[in-house]
Amino acid sequence: MTVVTQPDVTVIIGAYEAMPYLVECLASVEAQTIDPARMEVIAVDDGSTDGTGEYLEEFADRALMPVTVIRQENSGGPSGPRNVGLGKAAGRYVFFLDADDRLGPEALERMVAMADKNSTDVVLGKVEGINRTPPKSMWGKTLDRTDVFSSNIKFTLSAQKLFRRALLEKHGMRFDESLWTGEDALFTMEAYLRADGVSVVADHPCYYLVGREDGKHVTKTGSYTLRFDSARALMKLIADMVPAGDKRDTLMIRPFLITLLPQFGPKFLTDSEEVRRHKLELAKPLMDAHWTPGVARRLKVHERLRLHLVAMQRPELLLDVVKFVKDKRQAAAILEKRGTRVYLVYPHFRSKAAGIPDHVYLAEAREARAFEGYREAAANSFLRRALRKIRRMLPSGGFGAAAT
Repeated sequence: MTVVTQPDVTVIIGAYEAMPYLVECLASVEAQTIDPARMEVIAVDDGSTDGTGEYLEEFADRALMPVTVIRQENSGGPSGPRNVGLGKAAGRYVFFLDADDRLGPEALERMVAMADKNSTDVVLGKVEGINRTPPKSMWGKTLDRTDVFSSNIKFTLSAQKLFRRALLEKHGMRFDESLWTGEDALFTMEAYLRADGVSVVADHPCYYLVGREDGKHVTKTGSYTLRFDSARALMKLIADMVPAGDKRDTLMIRPFLITLLPQFGPKFLTDSEEVRRHKLELAKPLMDAHWTPGVARRLKVHERLRLHLVAMQRPELLLDVVKFVKDKRQAAAILEKRGTRVYLVYPHFRSKAAGIPDHVYLAEAREARAFEGYREAAANSFLRRALRKIRRMLPSGGFGAAAT
């Protein structure tokens, strides 16, 4: 009798009209250095008409690892196929591979080893781009164990990660099929928050994000209203799972900066009056519920200023700021309080008619350091306090007296 052991990893591939990209995608699966007996593939053809389903079946016939091909009517998005694959998966871990992308040869072996070594529930493998720009800020160094609060992993919420299947099953986690964009952000953020540790493999390319020449990326298409749906869902998840305070503010940066703010970028200048009004209407409840001083403080001045004007529902002022930013103009700096405060002079600074508070234009240390003459107030005051304390401890006459 053959004893069937549980595979280490299930690779789930949702595929729709994926030719010819699917050829190299599957070649990258075959090229994995992990023993084929330690993996399985579940491929879901989501109603393709370009030969995707047939090619998957050919692959299943010749592949060394077990491959299950499921063919279904088109579901309209990536969530359905991923959920179908998740329902059939047997591996200790699952990895979601997009049919137009590729794995690095040692990806699965390295990521499974990382999760096993550190008992972590999610592993991020370094992403590189082919005709696409991948996220970069989280690949500074390999991390055996981290979390969503103390690293930059919140800026990569795509589904192409290694997830411990027991974590997903314990919490009944599935992709939200009602969202047409941002469904992976919701899933991945929840996994980060529920995970017992996250690992980052930053010293080896594990995933190649491929830019399709036909431009058929779901994330690039669709109405702006879908972005607001995505932002609303992610903000609600964060608010539901993380108590108000610094930790929540740290995570809220992601939906504000990546999902919401681009709706008030250069495109806003060419939007019709009706679309502009609608965008502000859609943003209002999100700003009312989740825009806090803690989130504002963590942003650059031009980001904070635009979102402040969205919160205030001031489109006429917002247009001036968006145009200034689009033109890539450098805001002048005004240094006050002996150089400990740097205000960046974006449109409407200290305009009585506009009535925007000064603090909206105040650069935080990270941004202020670029300007000559800036002195970090906290550091300066700390040093002054330390010197005063030393003087009090010394005999009268200060440093000179102590030296004699």
